[in-house]
Amino acid sequence: MKNTTYCLLIAVAFLFSAKRSNAQDYKVAAGLKFGGYENGISGKYFMDKNIALEGLLGFRQGGIVFTGLYEIHQEAFNVPALKFYYGFGGHIGSVGSGTYRTFSGNDYIYTKPQLLLGGDGVIGLEYLIPQSPIAVSLDLNPRVELATGPFFDLAPGLGIKYVFK
Repeated sequence: MKNTTYCLLIAVAFLFSAKRSNAQDYKVAAGLKFGGYENGISGKYFMDKNIALEGLLGFRQGGIVFTGLYEIHQEAFNVPALKFYYGFGGHIGSVGSGTYRTFSGNDYIYTKPQLLLGGDGVIGLEYLIPQSPIAVSLDLNPRVELATGPFFDLAPGLGIKYVFK
């Protein structure tokens, strides 16, 4: 619980230090996402200058999860290439039998394949490397698992994307 509190405090600090952006530097991006539970491919599409839709197809031991997110982007720390983003969405997928360890250290043991279904949040930073088509992101993904829970969990994520301007 102590780690979760620290993570949430850092995320709130990002929120209050962010400044509204005039425009995002790209329209579409595709890449890889490495998370606390799933690793996979991601795609992001900007509907307008600050609003994006992100889809993630994540693979985990014995399972697969699709996550869809609605994100709001803003300039962070007065650095045009650095964006703060936050949003919400949901996930659906499946996981095979085995042990599922949550961020807080609790274990959930599945004796048979399970449906995963729940709500997701996201809060993070994305940096578009100047004069390159590469964006790197670091985020926290709080989630509520409903089908096998209910329980709350928090997963860190690291992304690298190729941007199409």
